[in-house]
Amino acid sequence: MRRAALSRVAAALAPRPDAVPPVKSNGVIVAGELAGASGLAESARILHQVIAAHGLARGSLPLGLPGFVDMPPAPDMPPGAALLAVVNAPILPPALLRLPRRALRGRKVIGFWAWELPFAPPLWDDGARFVHEVWAPSRFTAAALERLAPGRVRVVPYPIAGVDLPAGGGRADFGLPEGVFIVTTIFNLASSMARKNPLGAIAAFKAAFAARRDCLFVLKLSHVEAYADDLALIRAAIGDAPNIRLITETIPETRLRGLIRLSDVVLSLHRAEGFGLVPAAAMLLGRAVVATGWSGNMDFMSEETAGLVPYRLVDVEDERGTYALKGARWAEPDVEAAASLLRRLADDGAGRAAMAAAGQAYARDRIGVAPLLAALDAAGVA
Repeated sequence: MRRAALSRVAAALAPRPDAVPPVKSNGVIVAGELAGASGLAESARILHQVIAAHGLARGSLPLGLPGFVDMPPAPDMPPGAALLAVVNAPILPPALLRLPRRALRGRKVIGFWAWELPFAPPLWDDGARFVHEVWAPSRFTAAALERLAPGRVRVVPYPIAGVDLPAGGGRADFGLPEGVFIVTTIFNLASSMARKNPLGAIAAFKAAFAARRDCLFVLKLSHVEAYADDLALIRAAIGDAPNIRLITETIPETRLRGLIRLSDVVLSLHRAEGFGLVPAAAMLLGRAVVATGWSGNMDFMSEETAGLVPYRLVDVEDERGTYALKGARWAEPDVEAAASLLRRLADDGAGRAAMAAAGQAYARDRIGVAPLLAALDAAGVA
């Protein structure tokens, strides 16, 4: 309720873009929580890196909620440059409220939004009035956002294949043994435990391998300090399992990708994804991926390139309320099927390598820079 009230008040007061955007823009300013540890922050950094590499960047701008994102008092915003706001719709009006009154005049404003259910909540409606276009990282998310901005939504996958993915550290650096089969799940507790479904991942690993010492499950969490109850549930699900390792410290992206690279399989038993940055990075780093076969990740996965876990659609249950939308449904992955896939990959090294190679090639083709460059061109950015 507080968030909705803040968004409504901000929507009444924040600077508005022109009703008709300029036909041409002199490059683009990428705005968002650029220094953050969230998936949206990482996607903003990736977008800026690719745009800069093609000579179209006109700077970056920290943009987000007060108290979460530090913004300069008088940000440098070159005139004529488009603003690509990698800030979800409910946050956009209060974020823009912190800009000078004329900051958006004569400027095309594009919202790059991520959402994880088949339709967006009413709280997102206000944000659509502050953008000329909406870009979505997957067809799944684009369909969910079309109601907000009919005819103004474009699918633009995060161009992860167009950036370097340095990965540092080996098994010894993480205190992990050599010669064992490692399955890894990585997620941010702030991204919703109900949606990311680590309890399902733990159950699948236990069903696949019981207490086998030659198989190890690594569960890497972040933002645990803010979600003590969630962490307690995860620890209870792990119990005294000797082959499950929990990592909770914050580590830089390079080291996080190192953890992905040293794993044999990356597991995502999500109930919904707007895109799926971690499994996408895993595929590009040449790791086999086992994932729920539903939602945004299906833009860069197929039966031949990943271990797709079957599911059934169920009503959303989210105690935190983020995804508690009337009529909303998401996937309930089949834990036994996931366990079977994990056992198969553990016992078939050649098959695992073939899946990883096919997945890497497929991801390179599906999530490269071409869609982003085409979207910039269509938006008149030069």
